[in-house]
Amino acid sequence: MYLCKKDSVKELSALNRFFWKYRFRFFTGIILVIATNYLAVLAPQITGYVVGLVQAKLPGGKPVVSYKHDLIVTAIMGLSDHFKFSFAWLITFCSVTILVLAIIRSVFMFFMRQTIIVMSRHIEYDQKNQVYNHYQKLDTEFYKTHSTGDLMSRITEDVSRVRMYTGPSLMYLINLVSLIGFCLYSMFSKDVRLSLYVLAPLPILAITIYIVNSIINKKSEQIQGQLSDLTTNAQESYSGIRVIKSFVQEKAMLGFFKKNSELYRKNAVGLAMVEAFYTPTMSFMIGISTLLTIYLGGLQALADPSKVGTVIEFVIYINMLTFPVSAIGWTASMIQRAAASQKRLNEFLSIEPKITQNKSSDLKPTKGDIVFDNVSFTYPHSGVNAIKDFNLHIPTGKKVLILGKTGSGKTTLAQLLTRMYDVDQGKILIDGNPINLMNVQALRKSIGYVQQDVFLFSDSIENNIQFGLQDVLKQDDLIEAVKTAHVLHEIENLPNEFKTLVGERGTTLSGGQKQRVAIARSLIKKPEIFIFDDCLSAVDANTEQTILKNFSDYVADKTTIMITHRIFYSYNFDIILYLQDGQIAELGTHESLLVKNGLYAELYYAQQSQDHQQ
Repeated sequence: MYLCKKDSVKELSALNRFFWKYRFRFFTGIILVIATNYLAVLAPQITGYVVGLVQAKLPGGKPVVSYKHDLIVTAIMGLSDHFKFSFAWLITFCSVTILVLAIIRSVFMFFMRQTIIVMSRHIEYDQKNQVYNHYQKLDTEFYKTHSTGDLMSRITEDVSRVRMYTGPSLMYLINLVSLIGFCLYSMFSKDVRLSLYVLAPLPILAITIYIVNSIINKKSEQIQGQLSDLTTNAQESYSGIRVIKSFVQEKAMLGFFKKNSELYRKNAVGLAMVEAFYTPTMSFMIGISTLLTIYLGGLQALADPSKVGTVIEFVIYINMLTFPVSAIGWTASMIQRAAASQKRLNEFLSIEPKITQNKSSDLKPTKGDIVFDNVSFTYPHSGVNAIKDFNLHIPTGKKVLILGKTGSGKTTLAQLLTRMYDVDQGKILIDGNPINLMNVQALRKSIGYVQQDVFLFSDSIENNIQFGLQDVLKQDDLIEAVKTAHVLHEIENLPNEFKTLVGERGTTLSGGQKQRVAIARSLIKKPEIFIFDDCLSAVDANTEQTILKNFSDYVADKTTIMITHRIFYSYNFDIILYLQDGQIAELGTHESLLVKNGLYAELYYAQQSQDHQQ
């Protein structure tokens, strides 16, 4: 019977490493499944034997036929001859034997589920960790081209569907193969001709399963893709709910979600209809087999009354086959769904990060001397040439201001320095060492980077500030960092002060507060290099001046790069550069650039005029 295609087997073979990891549970479970089904086929043998005994006692009854193929019946007959059981005792003994076998089988079934089903939960745990760990390894470029909803769908829905294969589906597959095998052996050992007649409908069943499974596999892949789109749509709606409400787009977003949801519903219902085709088909085929057993077996019993026990035994076997045969459809469906999900996981896990980790190197910034040597970079996902032939030397402890219009490449420089991307041409050196030879984690730990898009976790303010610290944070260091970021007073006025939860993405804080908490998070690391990327855009002028003044003392001996679109009058920068189209348009000090009367001077005087008007 075709439970899954060759391609499905190939995709699911990625799970073999997990089966080997939990091989003790796996093989123990297989043994228990086989043992459970072996005990199940003993009961019909004893029942047939008892019917034969009763028939032999009837007027004109014939002696019980030979049961040389039935080990349990042979054992009972041996005990009966040894202990000289009476007819009543023999019937009672057979009944008790059936009861004991049922109890033992129940115990085996319990441990069968405790091994295989529990194993599937362990595999699910390992797979989720595997996927999440891979998420952490992938670089910024990957997240530019993949939606959050799709990533969430893979680690939840796809992994859960694979678990249905490693647990219930696998257990039922082994169960139906072993039970069908035992039943067929017992049936053919009793009456080959009757067995062939009874099992005649099963080849038709196998062909039906193959055809329907092909449809299920195709629909499963479509549904998983649509579920990712639906999850992405929902996730973006939740994250952007304030934008949706401010533009009064609730109905429009609901309509868009309904459209995607309706498409998913139609395909899911279509899949359910295909799957629903299995149950009546199985019942019909089993019903035909039962009718053939009764009809043909009845004819044999009329010709030879000693065959009555065999006919009854066959009827029990057919009824025993009802569940495993009907479970073929469910099992095949789950395997196909798991194969479709595992294919999506395999495609994702095969993606290699372009930013490789140099684990063998212990190189890390120790002084903060930075050199950009003829650096060029183009964003791979958009083709935008962001940096062109960029050269700059920043000596240790110097303060650098990078100015430029939107899209000039300011943030790109920060991302290249932290190895969020690798340069296309040239090289970046820190303390004389190329950063691509450094350990990535050591490099990033040595840089305090406050990004343009501030992100706070749904946790307390304290935990957000000390995020990433390996050692226990001292209270004095915490107070010093938030004082420098000029946010201590506002934190102390919150209900739970540092223990206050900030909500998802810091929604309970204002934009300026989020920026200052992010600044404190960077300061607390006490790195060798600081990069502040437009991190004061949401604060007022007085707060800005206070923070810049605090910076002068806190980062006095640290290499500091300040990226912004405006000039900070009160901060004395050693190097000021104006970027235009990814290249240095102007470079110098405040005084020298004013003398040039170029782009920097134009921005300076325009900003002064604007500030005076305010």
